[in-house]
Amino acid sequence: MAYTQVSAEDAAELLDAAGMAGLVGISPLEGGWANSNFLLQLADGSRLVLKVWNERTPEQVEELIEHTCWISEHGVATQDPLQLGDGARMLVKDGLAWMLLPYVDAGWLASDSDSLYSLGEVMAQLHAVPVCDGLSSSYYMGFRLWEDMFEQADAEGAWSPFLRQLEQESVRLKEDIPDGLPNGIIHGDLFPDNVLGTSGKVLAVLDFEEICVGAIALDLVMAFVGFGWQNGEPVTERWQAILSGYESVRKLTGAERTALPILHRFATLAVAAWRYWQFVMNIPDTEHADRYLEMTARLDKPLPF
Repeated sequence: MAYTQVSAEDAAELLDAAGMAGLVGISPLEGGWANSNFLLQLADGSRLVLKVWNERTPEQVEELIEHTCWISEHGVATQDPLQLGDGARMLVKDGLAWMLLPYVDAGWLASDSDSLYSLGEVMAQLHAVPVCDGLSSSYYMGFRLWEDMFEQADAEGAWSPFLRQLEQESVRLKEDIPDGLPNGIIHGDLFPDNVLGTSGKVLAVLDFEEICVGAIALDLVMAFVGFGWQNGEPVTERWQAILSGYESVRKLTGAERTALPILHRFATLAVAAWRYWQFVMNIPDTEHADRYLEMTARLDKPLPF
């Protein structure tokens, strides 16, 4: 989805700032529900990704760049933005952050056992990265976003059955999610359109927009929410592949295993809430207005853990 239209002249401006030239083609890329992504084809045959951050301020993007570069320095496969001529990794244009990223010649990670085993390994590697300065300890897609939604519903008189359900679930989850679970850096949104891979291997984890310090087991169940379901049902073999890959690097604690069902409920509702906020409250009247219902329909399904 492209929220910002980018012309060849716009792309050439960013390429010039990076000391590159020879743009021969530009086309929108799939994926990205909060930013705009375009594939740039250059005269020398190379390709780059141009990203415009539509829902993050330049200051927030600057922090995000620091965090993703830190993760990359510690061996996690992701994309570092290219440096421009002044050493910066982004350009502010029309109040938005624009950047160039390496192009990874791969599709979205599949849900076969080898791919999900690799995803589990990469998650465990991420969770071993030391916490860096400036990371929030609040997961925005969770209670922070929900409170913002409740405030907006109050202000606009726009309470709905889903928002009332979310309000009730919030009370329960705050009581039931245990304190003291192992914490670390989490991605927070490990869905297929945020992971590139091929031949059963993760090549790059993208879009660390929800990065924070939190219960690291949340990433495991969020990955299962994203990759582990088919036709509205959980697939046990997919969970086993994710967990096996993860535990080949780091074993879960007993407390984490016990917490998996409630963390999965939290993750499922976090995705439902984000979709409701984005496609009902923020950008209404699109074909995605009912996407949150895919998540709410899962809440009472039996889980493989």
